[in-house]
Amino acid sequence: MDCFGSTVMTDEKQLLEHVCKIAVEAGSAVMEVYGRDFSQQEKDDKSPLTEADLASHKCIVAGLQSISNLPVLSEEGSLPSWEVRSAWDEYWIIDPLDGTKEFIKRNGEFTINIALVRQGKPTLGVVYAPALDTLYFAEQSLGAFKLDRVIDRSDFVDAETISVGKSPRTESVWRVVGSRSHGSERMDAFVEALGAVEMVPMGSSLKLCLVADGQADLYPRLAPTSEWDTAAAHAVVLAAGGLVLNDSLQPLAYNQKEDILNPHFIVCANIESTWASFF
Repeated sequence: MDCFGSTVMTDEKQLLEHVCKIAVEAGSAVMEVYGRDFSQQEKDDKSPLTEADLASHKCIVAGLQSISNLPVLSEEGSLPSWEVRSAWDEYWIIDPLDGTKEFIKRNGEFTINIALVRQGKPTLGVVYAPALDTLYFAEQSLGAFKLDRVIDRSDFVDAETISVGKSPRTESVWRVVGSRSHGSERMDAFVEALGAVEMVPMGSSLKLCLVADGQADLYPRLAPTSEWDTAAAHAVVLAAGGLVLNDSLQPLAYNQKEDILNPHFIVCANIESTWASFF
C-alpha cells in the first residue's frame, strides 16, 4: 500500500521520497563517525562542531543540488547576506546534525533536518534520527508520517500516518517536552503555571516531532534557537495538524529578517487559555 495515498501529485511524492533518501544517506555518514573516535572543535558561538556535522553537510548539499536549483541554507555553510536572502521565495534550509551535544554524549537523540521553505512557511520537512533509525517526513498536501527501521529500505511504504493529540482537560496532566541540554528560569515558571505536568526530556528536533505524533502535548521553547534547528520538524508538525506559534501567538515564519534566530515559540495542537496567557 502506498503510504501517501493515491490522489496526490506524483511530483510531490517523488520530491519527498528523494529528500528522505538524502537524509538517510546523510545519516549513514553521521553513523560512520559515531561508531569511532572523532575530532571536534568549537565554533565562534561556542557550540560544538564534529566531523559528522561536516560529512552530513556535504552529503545533503550535494543531494539537494542534484534534484533542485533552489538555494541551500545550512548551519555549516556560509550565511548569505540579507540582501541576497530577502529575495528568496523558495529555498532549502538544513541542519546537517541537530543535537551535536547529544551526538557527543552518544545518547542517540540527534537528527538530520531538511526543509523546503516557501514564502516563509516550511512546506516539506524530513527529520531523520539515524541512531534510532526513525524517520519523520511530511509535505503539506500529503500529510505527516513516521517510519522506523529505515536504513535497509529502498522505499518508504508502510509508514505510519501521524497527527497531534487532543489537548488535556483542565484536570489532566500535561505532557511537556523539554530540552536535555538547554533550560531556563522562564521554562520552569511556565511548567509551574500549568499545574499537573509530566516532563518529557528529549534532544534535537525530536522535541517537535513528539508533539506531531501525539506523544506530547506541548513543547515551549523559551531559549535561543536558529531557523535551521526548527524548519524541518515544523513542517512535520503543521502537516500533522499542529501549530508552531511565536511569542505573540502568531505562526512562526522564516527568512523574515537579517538574522536567522527564532523568537521564543510553542509547539501545540491548538491555542489553549490554560497556557496562552502565560506565553
